[in-house]
Amino acid sequence: MTKDYWKNIRQKIDWPVFLCSGGVLVAFVLFSFFKVDAVSNFVNKGFDLSIHYFGAYWQFLMMATFVVGAVIAGSKYGKVRLGDAKKPEMTYFKWVAVILTTGLGAGGVFWAAAEPMYYFLDVPPMHKGIAGSTDEAIGPALAQSYMSWGFTAWSVYGAISSIILIYAHKHKGMPLKPRTLLYPILKERILTSKWGTAADVFCIIGAAAGTIGPIGFLGLQVSYGLSSIFGIPDTFSTQLSVIVILTGVVLVSTLTGIEKGIQFLSKLNVNLVVVIAAFLLLFGPGLFIINSFMSSYGTYISEFINISTFRGDEAWLGGWLLFFFGWFIGFGPLVALFVARISNGRKIREIFVVVAVIAPIITNFWFTVLGGTGIFYELNNAGSVSGPLEEGGLPSAIIAIAEQMPLGAIMPSVFLILTTLFVVTTVDSMSYSISMAVTGDGNPPKIIRVFWAVVMATIATILIKIGGGGIGALQSFVVIAAIPVSILLLPVVWYAPKVAKVLAIEQGIVKEEKEIVEADAIDSEMEVKSQL
Repeated sequence: MTKDYWKNIRQKIDWPVFLCSGGVLVAFVLFSFFKVDAVSNFVNKGFDLSIHYFGAYWQFLMMATFVVGAVIAGSKYGKVRLGDAKKPEMTYFKWVAVILTTGLGAGGVFWAAAEPMYYFLDVPPMHKGIAGSTDEAIGPALAQSYMSWGFTAWSVYGAISSIILIYAHKHKGMPLKPRTLLYPILKERILTSKWGTAADVFCIIGAAAGTIGPIGFLGLQVSYGLSSIFGIPDTFSTQLSVIVILTGVVLVSTLTGIEKGIQFLSKLNVNLVVVIAAFLLLFGPGLFIINSFMSSYGTYISEFINISTFRGDEAWLGGWLLFFFGWFIGFGPLVALFVARISNGRKIREIFVVVAVIAPIITNFWFTVLGGTGIFYELNNAGSVSGPLEEGGLPSAIIAIAEQMPLGAIMPSVFLILTTLFVVTTVDSMSYSISMAVTGDGNPPKIIRVFWAVVMATIATILIKIGGGGIGALQSFVVIAAIPVSILLLPVVWYAPKVAKVLAIEQGIVKEEKEIVEADAIDSEMEVKSQL
């Protein structure tokens, strides 16, 4: 590599953003190394305060994002084609696969198996009068897991924020960074504004912390699984080996780019999920899965408002619904960046339907396949899943469920492989998004993407070695980072429809003179606010 190459790399990096975001992560590791208990206590207090003061706001933000997106997509503005491509750059299946696997991550296996079971054993408080571990608990249990990974949660992954990102990037020449969400307010000043730098830093910290956590948990969980299945010692050496292998796969995928690596892994993930789901429907409790999905989705839809706005038990909300909402928000802008990057040439309606409708429905059905299968086995053999879950936590649930499936001798290994592939895809996608955030380049240099992938894996390894809840504290830290990120996402709800209207006029979808006058007023309003 020549001097000019490295000079070009240095010039592309936004050093204040890079140093601030990286510095916070390094500081977290250093403090954890010397005072892990103090760090855990500090994060736990911050977590509780976040839930207490921002929980209701997050519930409102999720709902508003979904509703506004649905209105835009269902209107004539849904026909607007975003970006400068006349047709999409990626086939529909590949596009959906990449979005789905990026958003699901490690939750695609461990939470899919364990979360419905937790709700089945201890029914959420908004469903009063229903005893746990009964047939009546099935619907509320699955419906609650649908809400955690449902329409409103997925909607923050670019269902409407991608409108602003693609518009500002492709039409106005702004960088592909989280700060670009502020373009309707700050206009070109986002390039030098301290608010823009702060937005980038907080979004990178949230996404990086949210990616490091799953890497660490994957090391712990796969090590546990290898010990349970093959008798391999569950030690730090095994955990380190798992992370090294994961990092190696990520690096291969990173060096081959979106067009090959990420697309290939995403298609592999989705195809494997389809095969497993079909296998269980045909040879497992297929009728139970289908019946449970239909009836539970009825509960989810009919109780949608009640479940999504429930405020009756803050402690429960913090441990479950708002914990997941905080995670989705923390990841939101970086996933939206990635969605925007791969959605050039797509219509607004397409993006909303895939991100906020198709992805959550597929996710919910997959949760029914795994979680519903676990509930089926628990109903027929009490303690067969709940016992291991209470003793060993998340990784033990999927192992206990898989061992009772047809071909139970090999299914635990299949799910360990599937989990690894999900996490690899997430790490790959997030290292790509973080690299975009520090360079503003839609095709960031491979060396920067490799750097972030290695750094996140290294931090996860250090936190595992430290022990004492370092990984868990980092998971909770994502929820704290969701506070500033959620503030960044609020203006999107207001400005996304306005940007959609401007684009609709430009593309001739709206031709009435009245609409043109309104569009001019929108531009004037944005210009005035940018001068304030």
